[in-house]
Amino acid sequence: MSSSSSNKYSILLPTYNEVQNLPIIIWLLVKHMNESGHPYEIIIIDDGSPDGTLEAAEQLQKIYGSDKILLRPREKKLGLGTAYIHGIKHATGNFIIIMDADLSHHPKFISEFIEKQKTGDYDVVTGTRYVGTGGVHGWDFKRKLVSRGANLLTQILLRPGVSDLTGSFRLYKKDVLETLIKSCVSKGYVFQMEMIIRAREKNYTIGEVPITFVDRVYGESKLGGSEIVQFALALLYMFATT
Repeated sequence: MSSSSSNKYSILLPTYNEVQNLPIIIWLLVKHMNESGHPYEIIIIDDGSPDGTLEAAEQLQKIYGSDKILLRPREKKLGLGTAYIHGIKHATGNFIIIMDADLSHHPKFISEFIEKQKTGDYDVVTGTRYVGTGGVHGWDFKRKLVSRGANLLTQILLRPGVSDLTGSFRLYKKDVLETLIKSCVSKGYVFQMEMIIRAREKNYTIGEVPITFVDRVYGESKLGGSEIVQFALALLYMFATT
């Protein structure tokens, strides 16, 4: 493994209708990454947002510089998995950080991910809401119930050895992420869960860091009834095939 000083972190930020959140999350990312001293780049992958997200991203690029903010937009919504594939193609870091742009994931946890990765040379480090100081703020009872229920059901059926499977705040070795994406068949909400299951199948090492998840302040949640049905079907598929 290369020395930690030569590591570079590519932060993939898929966006769709995040014009209000994007300036805040970028400011926080730049602040915390600069303070940490780790080399980094932020790759914004906008999927044709009609609300002006890309235009906001262009303004942010002018403010922070094209060496830090890379814009790699696509014409329309094509799914989270393909957004990561698209982002990886342009990433120059040997580690990839994936996170949401809606302020539910605070950049302050990234330095903890990096430190955790170093302690065990982990292939994957994932944020967890369900152990230690982890938690959720801003969810109603129904949303908490769905998340906990999905997680519990997955633990029973698949026994992944990871406490939070549906989270989307993670750090990957770049080559590991490339391999995992190729082996995943899921789209949308289920994709994150399958990534962890496939990582376990391939005997990749996984570390966990407790995080506080905060529900989005601006915009609509992307989770609806169809995603829950999708999740259940994918869970059964993985139970049958792993």
